[in-house]
Amino acid sequence: MSDLDPNAHIAIVGLACDFPQAATPQQFWSNLIEGRCAVADLDEAALRAAGASESDLAQPNYVRAGVRLDGHDEFDAAFFGLSPREAAVMDPQHRRFLQCAWNALEDAGYRPDAHDRQTGVFAGSGMHWYLLRNLIGHRELVSDMGEFLVRHLSNDKDFLSTRVSYQLDLRGPSLNVQTACSTSLVAVHLACQSLLAGECDMALAGGSTIEVPQGQGYLHREEEVRSLDGRCRAFDADSSGTVFGSGCGLVVLRRLGDALHDGDHVVAVIRATAINNDGAGKAGYLAPSVDGQAEAIATALTLAGVDADSLGYVEAHGTGTRLGDPIEVAALSQAFDGATAQGCALGSVKTNIGHLDTAAGVAGLIKAALCLQHGELPPSLFYRRPNPEIDFARSPFFVVSERRAWPKTSGPRRA
Repeated sequence: MSDLDPNAHIAIVGLACDFPQAATPQQFWSNLIEGRCAVADLDEAALRAAGASESDLAQPNYVRAGVRLDGHDEFDAAFFGLSPREAAVMDPQHRRFLQCAWNALEDAGYRPDAHDRQTGVFAGSGMHWYLLRNLIGHRELVSDMGEFLVRHLSNDKDFLSTRVSYQLDLRGPSLNVQTACSTSLVAVHLACQSLLAGECDMALAGGSTIEVPQGQGYLHREEEVRSLDGRCRAFDADSSGTVFGSGCGLVVLRRLGDALHDGDHVVAVIRATAINNDGAGKAGYLAPSVDGQAEAIATALTLAGVDADSLGYVEAHGTGTRLGDPIEVAALSQAFDGATAQGCALGSVKTNIGHLDTAAGVAGLIKAALCLQHGELPPSLFYRRPNPEIDFARSPFFVVSERRAWPKTSGPRRA
């Protein structure tokens, strides 16, 4: 770590996740490296049991595939000092995030109630479907508890992080972040800035998304991003979009100098983060732009003080859309201008677990950190031949289609 400034860089000292078929980072890594896909094909009986409507099932464009999160309806209320009733009305996204927050601190080796340091929380959750689809219809329950308490104490996005700060007695900044599918990475960015500014000494950052109900398929529409065949084939010629799933992930962050001083287990080091917005410089509100992405990537590289050629891997957004993937590779190529042709590996965790919405970014971050830790690159699934709109041969990138070793060379591994 001789090239690292302990006062300017951030250490990841703890991880926790609950992703499809992976309730721990260890299981997540095992699934990744073995090339397992958590998307399941669903039969008629399972779909009906999950509440799929007969009208949807009759549609020729209904895709019978989904990503389940096991145990999404389970929660140890007593452990967190909550009554069964309080737990029952709490959004599963909030419950799962609270559990993962505890697990992340435990993984880092720190008690949440130790007040010799200020611990911040930076996080976001997805749409509150649980409130809309499960609670609002129970008028007696809502009337008895009061709409204000049901919303404010248990379900609203605005209270995800502060609920964790309260339950675990964490006394640093507590911010709820909402920037759609970039939410959890923006949360990491803000946590890093807060640590570097001295606002806190440790930070939890991540996101939580749980679809309700679970186990249903979806209607494929040409103008939307959902896959035609229930698989996310990032960067592939047969790509047709992504599949949405559920999950939760967090990282525990400290200033590198503090982590080294205290003997923390450093999983990976964040050298720099960057954030921007491309304003109106794109084809439409839901469309990405090349220049905006390229600027953010180039700024991150500049702040990190590293050459693009020193990076061995990029964990991409990689939604498998016909338009989005080529734009992303074009933006990366623009930011990596001058880098060695096909010298950097590229992959997308969405091919394994689907698109986790507000938790998508932290899933990619955890995957990248585990790649650095283990010195291996998992396969990006379902890649056979490139999207014809992507010229990989003249870009700095190639898609990792098979498991491969990632040995250290003249410098540290960087992603």
